[in-house]
Amino acid sequence: MSDDASLWAALADPHRRAIVALLLERPRAVGEIVEACGLSQPGTSKHLRVLRDAGLVRVRQDAQRRVYALDPAPIAALDAWLTPYRTLWNESLDALGRRLDGHPEPRAGEPSDHSEEPFPHDRRQPNGATPPLDAPSPEAPSPKG
Repeated sequence: MSDDASLWAALADPHRRAIVALLLERPRAVGEIVEACGLSQPGTSKHLRVLRDAGLVRVRQDAQRRVYALDPAPIAALDAWLTPYRTLWNESLDALGRRLDGHPEPRAGEPSDHSEEPFPHDRRQPNGATPPLDAPSPEAPSPKG
């Protein structure tokens, strides 16, 4: 396998990504790849050479045909490299989901599941009881009659 930069460079081209997607299904002969991608045979061969040089595909001779298949090792290396970013995105999307659902962000040391607390802390009375829904909050001025 070659360095990560050549992997990313090889996958930067949309035609090469289309070839990788085809090979994900099963190994294919060059002619099948040409037909599926709608590229010329020389153009397809150039893309396959870039993918082979990057270590993303393997080739084997089958009589007069060359059959290409994905090499899973470089894909696994890319997946491992992406893992911390995937974790970051999942945490960010979870926080967005909580926000869109109207759940406040958990404070440090607080459990993140607020399902047992139907009211915010400032609505609780000192003894821990929850005031009735129509009761004013402790900060609200009392109505003058």
